[in-house]
Amino acid sequence: CYGLPDFGYYTLYNTIFMLLFYFPVLTMRSFAEERRTRTDQLLLTSPVPVPGIVLGKFFAACTVFLLTLVCTGAYVIILSAYGNVSGMEVFVNYLGFFLMGCCLISVGLFMSTLSENQVASAISTFGVILFLYLLDYIISSMSSVTMLSWLCTALKWVSLFARFTDFSSGILSLTGVIYMISFAGIFLLLTVYTIEKRRWSEG
Repeated sequence: CYGLPDFGYYTLYNTIFMLLFYFPVLTMRSFAEERRTRTDQLLLTSPVPVPGIVLGKFFAACTVFLLTLVCTGAYVIILSAYGNVSGMEVFVNYLGFFLMGCCLISVGLFMSTLSENQVASAISTFGVILFLYLLDYIISSMSSVTMLSWLCTALKWVSLFARFTDFSSGILSLTGVIYMISFAGIFLLLTVYTIEKRRWSEG
């Protein structure tokens, strides 16, 4: 609307709010539905280890998300018609957006293991992603309280969406990449642990 070919901020960054609804729907059936219908017992007794099952579902959801991102390539073409779009900047924007999406998918998979109801799974995933989305606003409102400065510093470090700010500005942050990979890894490990715990408790 301003005639600026800024793909990072004016295109991808402004679509973040839609992710609050996209990922809960994408991941809500991952484990919750199988647990409700008891078909998860077939997976748990298969030769494939639990980490393999979790990674399979994770990569499947990431592939669906990646295909969605590929479709947004039309925006790049449209913006190119109105100005010079930096290929490197577009790549960095997409990389950050994809990594952030992978993090949110890992959250959705974990929340899906905690419930037998896919709707409850979607709502809980939405709640966690909404908290992460509003975390920066919470931090800014707490920054005026001197006694909570240490808490603000800690929350800034764990803020997922704040990490995407560098990517949306075209800055390839190695720290941001490592953080997002670690973030997704932690939730995938929690997912594996939750399934393994239920597997042994029920078996």
